[in-house]
Amino acid sequence: MNPVWLAGGIFLITYALIVTERVHRTIAALLGGVAIIIIGVLEQDQAFESIDWNVIFLLAGMMMIASILSETGLFQWIAVKSVQFGKGSPYRIMVVLVVVTAVTSALLDNVTIVILMAPVTLFIAASLRVSPIPFLIAIILASNIGGTATLVGDPPNILIGSAAGIDFVTFAANLTPIALIVLIVFVVIARILFRRDLKDVTSDASGIEAMDTSELITNRPLLRKSLVVMAGVILGFLFHGVLHLQPATIALAGATVLMLWGRIDLEHVLNEIEWTALFFFIGLFILVEALVTVGIIESVAEAALRLTGANLQMTSMLLLWLSAVASGIVDNIPYTATMIPVVENLGKAMPIGPLWWSLALGACLGGNATLVGSAANVVVANLSEKSGHPISFGNFLRYGAIVTFVSIALASVYVWVRYL
Repeated sequence: MNPVWLAGGIFLITYALIVTERVHRTIAALLGGVAIIIIGVLEQDQAFESIDWNVIFLLAGMMMIASILSETGLFQWIAVKSVQFGKGSPYRIMVVLVVVTAVTSALLDNVTIVILMAPVTLFIAASLRVSPIPFLIAIILASNIGGTATLVGDPPNILIGSAAGIDFVTFAANLTPIALIVLIVFVVIARILFRRDLKDVTSDASGIEAMDTSELITNRPLLRKSLVVMAGVILGFLFHGVLHLQPATIALAGATVLMLWGRIDLEHVLNEIEWTALFFFIGLFILVEALVTVGIIESVAEAALRLTGANLQMTSMLLLWLSAVASGIVDNIPYTATMIPVVENLGKAMPIGPLWWSLALGACLGGNATLVGSAANVVVANLSEKSGHPISFGNFLRYGAIVTFVSIALASVYVWVRYL
């Protein structure tokens, strides 16, 4: 049978399983990857060489650091401080949570941040006796906006940075300005978006406001060590080009030093790694390599060039909006992995820089469109459901679609003015 049909068919079936959630997304990705090898579209050696270990180990290292940091009580401290700063006002508390989530999502990966921030948000809502759903939706949206700003903030950026050889500083210089603009606009429109949810909410924050926050930090020595190591990792990201080290090496070095310095139990830290996410990436890399090998990716790039007439402005705008729409339909991680080789092919006919930024902005900000748009969305939805507060697809769409449209409109102006 024609390898093009085999690779394309396996890829489409895998995507369908991921989107419909008939089976777990990681199982679907691994099943597709293994099928590619067994059927003979790729040899095993070629398939394994296609796995981007820089992405895998970067995520693993940052997850390990965040896991250790969570044991210090820092995030419980953030929860109480958020309520105290908000003085019981649901909107002000939401703004604090949004800003904290966005900023930390730029420094660590946003999937890790929402895993830590969701329980904080649930604790706050329970303490105030209000529904946690509007607050959880807000931190999802904030995590994707903040994650857009840096190389390590959102998995699509990690994929793009690794494939294109773009360093941390370059990513931040190009995407942090627009991410900051989008965040400010989101904070402003959040009052309108969530007005019905927060209207006439009466909360009792007196108990939390009187709480002694100093008691919440359960391990001060470990907190100090964690913050020192985090500072070192961030500096390493900033200067990794000068150091001639990949971000993955820096992240793993930081995690290893922190475990050694903090005398952390290795098995406990390894148990906290989101292995399902990492193996999802592994299966995905093999699937995309199959599409590249049989020529499907090159054909898609040629079709895009014909549609836009190889015009950089038209191609950038098409890529930006297509990425936003597609990321809302399917997860932005597999979409980005698929589009990277397409952009590489488009870059043979035009300057590639604006195309990378269009892809990154469309995929990251487009992840806010639906509940399945990004890994962070799915993680929070699962945690919310376990707590007895399920977030429906339609309920999230009411907020996500509006925020995504506004975000992509702002990003379009930014890309056009700055790069085109």
